[in-house]
Amino acid sequence: MPSLSQKLAEFGTNLTSNDIPETVRAQAVSAIVDTVGVSIFGSTLPWSRIVIDYAVLYGRNGTSTILGTSHRVTAPMAALANGALAHAFEMDNLRQPSAGVHSGSTLTPALFAIGEEVNASGSDLVTAFVAGCEIMSRIGDTAANTAEKLGFHSPGLTGVFGSTVVAGRLLGLDAGQMTQALGIAGSLCSGLLAFSKAGNGGAVKRLHTGRASEGGVLAARLAKGGFEGPDVILEGKFGFFEVFSREPRMDRLLAGLGSQWETSKICVKRYSCHVTAHTPVAALQDLRTAHAFSPEDIAEIRVATSEKVLSHHNITHPNDIATAQYSLPFCIATALYRDPEEPASFLDNPHEDAAIIAMAQRVRLTLNPGSEPPGPAWATILTVVLKDGRELTTERHDFRGAPSNPMSEEELDAKFLLLTSNVVPDAAGLLKRLRGLEGLGKVDHLFG
Repeated sequence: MPSLSQKLAEFGTNLTSNDIPETVRAQAVSAIVDTVGVSIFGSTLPWSRIVIDYAVLYGRNGTSTILGTSHRVTAPMAALANGALAHAFEMDNLRQPSAGVHSGSTLTPALFAIGEEVNASGSDLVTAFVAGCEIMSRIGDTAANTAEKLGFHSPGLTGVFGSTVVAGRLLGLDAGQMTQALGIAGSLCSGLLAFSKAGNGGAVKRLHTGRASEGGVLAARLAKGGFEGPDVILEGKFGFFEVFSREPRMDRLLAGLGSQWETSKICVKRYSCHVTAHTPVAALQDLRTAHAFSPEDIAEIRVATSEKVLSHHNITHPNDIATAQYSLPFCIATALYRDPEEPASFLDNPHEDAAIIAMAQRVRLTLNPGSEPPGPAWATILTVVLKDGRELTTERHDFRGAPSNPMSEEELDAKFLLLTSNVVPDAAGLLKRLRGLEGLGKVDHLFG
């Protein structure tokens, strides 16, 4: 009998475009478009330029584009750089309900790195994206994101499996080789959350998705050459679930495979901050619209939220931008003084703004029992206590961009153009080509 890991490898290898509903393929294209947009914006940031310089230094004379630049480098270096760019400013898409899976920033970099190298068709890219997303998301859902309780950053773990499937498909691996590739990928998982407790060093978080994408390219290439990994990498003794999770829900790994589409659960961000802050920020915006208070009117803000926020995101004194974006109190305070939909609001050192610092200290977090399973993980009750004694309360379970409240194609395209128009020439033309990705015979001129 094939192992569970082998069954996933077989699915990832054998999936065809015709197997995927048209709506799911369209959602994959939107996720790819969104990722290219945030990557291009990410290319402008100082910490991203360090990674770009590294990729150019060690990967020159390759075929794969570093997004937002004119550089073409080797596929592993492009995957590394673009993965870091996609996660460079907390705007990349992810799965909802949360499972430690960032589809865009782990799959898309490997997708284009290998896709340009082999000059794949657009249809092949979309099918590879869905295959990787389906497998990666089931691994994350089975693990229930418990790796983060152990101090690992889950997208750096799950992402390497998804990017391996993407790269493996585009390199033409058969099911046996894909099994070996996944076995190799399990030893490439990485990413620690030490920055969240240190209050500094948050830039390293950007690297986790880049390493996951690069790892997928490495695993797939080695497997194609005959290198081997264990064929029970997920379920075996000392395998992924035993090492990186607590009480994995093994019944979920193959459940609905090929009929219930994880790609439909991709969530798109509106704000440049950690996804756990999106529902609270949206709730705050609701209250401000209804009651027209100013930051100076506020005595205290109470947020009833999830256990994960209490354990990982209640950071009151961040010392860099990335850690401030990871902090719910700072995201709430920033949204009071700046437009949360404008990326520059989080780029311009909110952790050094005296008013934002003071407001963040007045944000009190408590557990919302309604966020615990089987309730919606992002369920939030937010109360603004005003200095005149009034208490204004609202409750939200999602935000615009979640699968339950999706953005329209027009909204997604507007986000893309906002992020790219000042960075690349003819951003509108690039958007048009990306929207027509499935119809492209070859992708060698996709980025110009």
